[in-house]
Amino acid sequence: MQTNPAPLAQTLASLRTGETKLTDYVRTICDRIDEVEPHVEALLGEEDRRARLLTDAAQLDARFPDTTDRPPLYGTLLGVKDIFHVDGFATRAGSNVPPELLAGDEATCVTQLRAAGALIVGKTVTTEFAYFDPGPTRNPHNLAHTPGGSSSGSAAAVSAGLCTLAIGTQTIGSVIRPAAFCGIVGFKPTYERIASTGLLYFSRTVDHVGLFTQDVDGMIVAAGVLCKEWRGDVVDAIPMKLPVLGVPDGAFLDQTEPAALQKFEDALGQLQDAGYVVKRVPIFEDIEALNLLHRRLSFAEFAQEHAEKFATHGHLYREHTTEIIKIGQMVDATELAAARKNCGTLRSQIEEQMGDAEIDLWVSPPAPGPAPLGIHATGNPDMNLPWTHVGMPTTTVPTAQEIGGLPLGIQLTGRFGEDEQLLAWTRQVERMFVA
Repeated sequence: MQTNPAPLAQTLASLRTGETKLTDYVRTICDRIDEVEPHVEALLGEEDRRARLLTDAAQLDARFPDTTDRPPLYGTLLGVKDIFHVDGFATRAGSNVPPELLAGDEATCVTQLRAAGALIVGKTVTTEFAYFDPGPTRNPHNLAHTPGGSSSGSAAAVSAGLCTLAIGTQTIGSVIRPAAFCGIVGFKPTYERIASTGLLYFSRTVDHVGLFTQDVDGMIVAAGVLCKEWRGDVVDAIPMKLPVLGVPDGAFLDQTEPAALQKFEDALGQLQDAGYVVKRVPIFEDIEALNLLHRRLSFAEFAQEHAEKFATHGHLYREHTTEIIKIGQMVDATELAAARKNCGTLRSQIEEQMGDAEIDLWVSPPAPGPAPLGIHATGNPDMNLPWTHVGMPTTTVPTAQEIGGLPLGIQLTGRFGEDEQLLAWTRQVERMFVA
């Protein structure tokens, strides 16, 4: 067990008021990295991380000596998935392709977080080009198990207390699933609500920039920095009623492992005991067709993104990555256009069903089960796929339930563009489970 408490909101309050000195905090985290990172392997190696971070902290401290004038993420230690460009760091994307071929201008979201006071603790491990072939990262709850992927290092680093905030991406299930596996909070916003410029795209139609924290309050602060046209008044307003929850019944839910499905039903029972209304609504009746359509869409766009590099450096790509490029090359323009159009069509259908059933949020398992044994794969993302396909905002929070000592979470999905309301309601749910 290599987890450690690192709530962003509480840490921020202490740093911004001066109760905790920033350089002392950085030394503490660097000590933890020295102790834990050799086991978890969430961060890419860096020759003298401590010296760089202490210099960065001293410079930030000098810029904001007045505690009443400190930016919203002052002193936040940030992990950045290694498909985002960050000034001063190479981008390798878990690949053997020469990094100079992957270089680019700093990602917009990284620049925004730095401007808000965040310090880069380091690049975090990703599967190769954010697909399947994993790196060495292990689940902090049990080192014999995967942390999930492709944002493996980001989820594990937050869970292990190596940083309080990390950014990742989700093309199928690469934020919500690893967050659930690692027992932390994950947030995949509405499509394009957080700027994606400056990352190595997998599939521009469905790539989402997402966030990891240990607490919803901290997630709300970070989302307020990054989400376009953020409406803080919506989050701050005390909800007048509990949201009505809809369970996507049928073939979609049947993808869950029996033991995990029972735990999910137990969690639903806790929600109902706390006053939530839960309705079962049959949707995604042909889930296998949707799973295939989404993958062929993303694989086709991945093949397009890598056409030039693969033509010259294809021998450096790993087996599974090569396989999806070849699949993607076989998707013709007509099929690709239809798949892209389906994202909006299906979203409209889902939101119409929400209106007809009078539900506010969808509630579902964030993964078929707990983190699988082994680090050779990252687990099945199918419980996240529909919500990514339609671009609707989604969160996961731990439920305090476990299977074999591994954490489980619950997945909440709101209406397109209503990220603020989703996070406000997610905070309610989180407090119910940790009460």
